[in-house]
This record gives sequence, C-alpha cells and structure tokens, in this order.
Amino acid sequence: MRRLMEPFTASRLKVRKNNVIKDFVSAAGVFSVSHLVAFTQSETTLYMKLIRIPRGPTLTFRICSYSLTRDIIASLKTPHMEPKQFLYHPLVVMNNFSGKGMEFKLMTSMFQNMFPSINVEKVDLNHLRRCVVLNYNAEDQTIEFTHCNIQVSPVGLSKPVKKLIKAKVPDMSSYADIAEYMTRDGNLSESEGEMDGPANEVTLPQKLTSRGNVEAGKSAIRMHEIGPRLVMKLHKIEEGICDGEILFHDLFNKTDEEILKLKKEKEERQQLKEERRKRQEENVRLKDARKRRSEKSSSNTKSVKRDESHTALDTSDDDDDYFEKEVGVKPDPDILKKARKRPAVSHGNNRRFKKFKQGGSVEKKESKTPATPFKKHLRKGKNIRH
Repeated sequence: MRRLMEPFTASRLKVRKNNVIKDFVSAAGVFSVSHLVAFTQSETTLYMKLIRIPRGPTLTFRICSYSLTRDIIASLKTPHMEPKQFLYHPLVVMNNFSGKGMEFKLMTSMFQNMFPSINVEKVDLNHLRRCVVLNYNAEDQTIEFTHCNIQVSPVGLSKPVKKLIKAKVPDMSSYADIAEYMTRDGNLSESEGEMDGPANEVTLPQKLTSRGNVEAGKSAIRMHEIGPRLVMKLHKIEEGICDGEILFHDLFNKTDEEILKLKKEKEERQQLKEERRKRQEENVRLKDARKRRSEKSSSNTKSVKRDESHTALDTSDDDDDYFEKEVGVKPDPDILKKARKRPAVSHGNNRRFKKFKQGGSVEKKESKTPATPFKKHLRKGKNIRH
C-alpha cells in the first residue's frame, strides 16, 4: 500500500510493536499527513481502517480477499513495473458510487481526498502512469480495489513498425530485405487485436514521450494490473479517530433510545476526562509555585552570605584606616593578616590520654602513640641541654 501511495507517503516509516495510533496522529501534523491507512487482524478477519486526520471520521472495511503485489506480478507474462511510474501520484477511477445513503457520500469523499486532485486542462499526460480503480458491487455490497499501470500505444501501426520505432532495433538477419520483414504474416497477435477498439482509442491532445504517440494522433489506452488487489466491504463508520460515535454499522441498527443513552455516556466520560485534566493542570501549577518559592529562598540565602562576606571586607578596611590614623603610618599587610588569622581548632587528635568508661568508673589509659625522646625525658623529670 505504501508503494501504491507514492510519492506522497511515508515510505520509510518504521512501526514498532509498542506503537499506537496516537503516536502516528501526533506526528502527522508535523509532516502534513492527511490520511492514515491501518491494517488490523483479529482471530477470524482482516480489517482496513481509513482515518481522516486530525478529527476523523474513521471508516473500517472488512477485507474479504486480497492478493499481494508480488503474487500478481508473478502471474503476468510481461510485468509492467517501470520505476519512473512511481514518481507521480495515481489517478482515482470510481464506479457505481451513486448510492443515496450517508455512507456512500463519506466513502466517495474519503477515497477522492486520499489522492491529489488534478486539473484536466493543465495536467501533463506524461505524468499519468498509474490509476486506482474502485468498483462498487451493489449485489453483495463489496468494493473491488485494484491498482493498474497505464500504457499508451499508437493505433494503425503494424507490429514490425512498432518495433522499428522503438529504441531497440529488432533482429532482421533472417530476412533478405526490409520489405520481407514488413509484409510477413502474423504481424498482429490476437490479444492485441482484441484489446484495441473504439472503447479504448482516444485522440491525444498532447505529445507523449513514448515513441509513436504524437499530438492529434490516435492511440489506444491499455491497463495492466500491478497490484495489490483487495475485495472489501464497509463494516462501520465512526466519528473522530477510532473512539467516536458510530454513525453506520452493517450488522447492528440502534434505536433512538439506545443512541441517546450512548451519547449521554459519552458526555459523562468526556466530563470526567475534563475534570481529571483540570486537576492535573492545578497540580502542575502548585508544583511550579513551590519550585519557584524554593528557588527564591535559596537565592535569598546566597545573597545574605554574599552580604556577610562584603561586611567582613569592610571591617578589614576600617582596621587599616584606624591603624593609620593612630600611628600615622600605613600598617604592614603581613602584621594585620597575622592578627586576623584565626587560631587553629584542635579536634583532639593530639591527646595523650583517652578516657574509657568501665564498670561505672573512669580510667585513664595511655595512648598507644609512642612518645618522642624529648617528651619521655620530660616525664622523668630530666633536664636536657642543647
């Protein structure tokens, strides 16, 4: 499906198991995404959801059958998978979407708005390389979704002439003259003869890049399926993104009383959700206020400390002025620095005795630190002369 939506799609988007639809909806606005296609699988059925971003609605289709692109290409004898055809968006061809119900209008607008619109008068025919065909079957209410390649071939030319006008020249080694090659039998296959006719022949208003298709010339339009192919049925339509009121359901039809009851329950849930949101906002506001108050108190504490340091510096300046006024000479900076130096605080590391409490009495125990010879002689009462 991503290849089908080229080039206006997130072809490199990586989906993880823990991702939910809200993750993609929140990122859709940044990348200007208008629609979201999601596939889900239950135990019995496969579903496809078309979501209009950002406000819905959501269309859910039950997939009856499908064929992958690789399966369709493998079944073709000549696949038409040109790389350049995915540089331009496909056309949308819708058939039998003319019902009167609301679901037909929503389906039509959803499928049309999924792809860019074109201006018929200004469109370049060289950019029309693919088309998406949607056919509604009223009998079983299914939609056939097919993806095809568009090929334009000139009409009125024989098969040898078509080969000659191509870039690759055919092998004519088995012919004596080119006239023999042009007049041989079997120049047109039965399949090509059946494909061309008044139904698919048009007069080109522009010149195409392919050989043989000139302006005002007659050419045949041929379509080749390149996949994927889906056969699906509309299951339900919801308001919003997968969580709104059900507008249509193919299996259940609710009465007016049931619809009113569901609306009331939805309003109650919405009101409860709004109250929780307001409560959360109030808690966040109070938390921010507490944080600002704590930051303000810490800044005040820092300012008080800064003022104390400035006061200490002012006091030292006053001491210098007082010394100069009384003595008449400026003081030596080293003298005042030594005078202002705070005495060292003893933490008890040089104590010679430690007190231990044993059995309710206090004993003095000599420290294990060995005494120096000078202190040892002092304890014995000896005089040491130097």
